[in-house]
Amino acid sequence: MKITFLGTGTSQGVPVIACDCIVCSSKNTKDKRLRSSVMIEVNNNVFVIDAGPDFRTQMLRANVKHLDAVILTHAHKDHIAGLDDVRAFNFIQKKAIDVYSREDVQSAIKNEFSYAFAVYKYPGVPEINLQKVENKAFEINEVKIIPIEVKHMELKIFGYRIGDFTYITDCNYISEEEFEKIKGSKVIVLNALRRKKHVSHFTLDEAVAILERLKPERAYLTHISHMLGLHDEVEKELPSFIHLAYDGLIIEL
Repeated sequence: MKITFLGTGTSQGVPVIACDCIVCSSKNTKDKRLRSSVMIEVNNNVFVIDAGPDFRTQMLRANVKHLDAVILTHAHKDHIAGLDDVRAFNFIQKKAIDVYSREDVQSAIKNEFSYAFAVYKYPGVPEINLQKVENKAFEINEVKIIPIEVKHMELKIFGYRIGDFTYITDCNYISEEEFEKIKGSKVIVLNALRRKKHVSHFTLDEAVAILERLKPERAYLTHISHMLGLHDEVEKELPSFIHLAYDGLIIEL
């Protein structure tokens, strides 16, 4: 399995255009973060988790030529706003793209991209097949995917486990029942927004504490705001098995 971090950033915090902080002005490419998304290549399949506003740029930057499915964590704009750009894959692959999500996320997509679901569609609109995900294992092209229900403040959203890889973002609470689904993962990706307490995201210390409890072989932090600090400096603070993810990072397992 090959995992590519398409984006590790967030819309949370002060907009970059109004920010003169040291992270935003850093010349280190690891501090340049598009909205959080990850690409998983497994058994000749290509899945992308979340398609935010940077989706088109991320697909071009990673030179993605084929896409089997988009899997969504929740309906916030920084995770679904780029779905219009699946039309490029519609054109290349000559078929609709399957988009997997919770039922409430499907409703948001139909509202946000109503033109894609109209009875009489304008030529060239994105072709999307909505596939409902519940809190139970499902398969895409014989690849087993286990949803992990977590809370983003009071909003229930999904993380996902594929084989020995678990990906969770936009989370500040994991129940013991869902915690059990994560155990045994060799690689875990978890959100760590900033150092200061937040109402709907794990802080750096909270994320590290959870990962130290789970003890995977490797762990990566994502959904990082510029308020967390410079990549190289934060990396030095972390336990040896935990790393700060960055855009373009590729890992295999």
